[in-house]
Amino acid sequence: MPIYELAALGAATCWALTGLLSAGPAAHLGALAFNRTRQLFIAVLLGLYVLASGSWQDLQPDILWPLLLSGFIGIFLGDTLLFTCLNRLGPRRAGILFALNAPIAALLGWAVLDEQLSLTALAGIGLTLCGVLLAVLFGTRKAQLHQWEAVKGPLWLGVLVGLLAALAQAVGSLIARPVMATGIDPLAASMVRVSIAAVGLTILTQMPFEAVRPKGALTRGVFLQTAMTGIIALAFGMTLLLLALSGGKLGIVSTLSATTPVIILPMLWLKTREVPAPGAWAGAALVVAGMALIFWR
Repeated sequence: MPIYELAALGAATCWALTGLLSAGPAAHLGALAFNRTRQLFIAVLLGLYVLASGSWQDLQPDILWPLLLSGFIGIFLGDTLLFTCLNRLGPRRAGILFALNAPIAALLGWAVLDEQLSLTALAGIGLTLCGVLLAVLFGTRKAQLHQWEAVKGPLWLGVLVGLLAALAQAVGSLIARPVMATGIDPLAASMVRVSIAAVGLTILTQMPFEAVRPKGALTRGVFLQTAMTGIIALAFGMTLLLLALSGGKLGIVSTLSATTPVIILPMLWLKTREVPAPGAWAGAALVVAGMALIFWR
């Protein structure tokens, strides 16, 4: 398998692992404070690399502004909505809803860029939606007691937040794709996207509103867990995705990077000691099969 496809699959694995590691600290700090902490940490790490390597010289205005917009939409909005969904629906449901960013990207390409959608692609979108519904509504057995399978608040609200997270990710990827094709260092691009998200989240969490304030104290243990999720998801996962976008075909990259719902199931099994329900397996498989049809050539 070529390097770009392997990079996309590696990104999906990073995000699956992050979904499990993020559940605890995200619930403790709240979605905004958790996301701000990890974005700031990763922005500093990537900034040190960019300064040391000299790749900051590649960040000319015609490249910088699209990356800033991509980071604001895809990371600031997308990640914050994703962890809000994670707190409400758990890592499995949040992951499968977030995987909808691939068919959403295909629909945006049709609506905005006038790209053609074949009957096969339309069938794939329908299959993906069926898989998501199956996994969300029938993905839990009554015998499963782990807190990650509990729904906090109205199910429809958690699903809506997850859909908005997927939309933000899709828009961010579409904006970044032409920039990455120029050959820019993926780590430098990641630094720009993460930095704008960190700035936005820092400003937001300083607002005098209880809803945006941290829910719990940032202890050493919580910080270490949060930092680890940032390293895996942003330093590794996002950089692998940008590497994949720099040379891989958008459809193939989007499909492979969206296999997170399948990859996360055996991880959940090992972590919770509870076998995922048949609906979870079937729904995840339908999602991946649907995305394969969407981007079939």
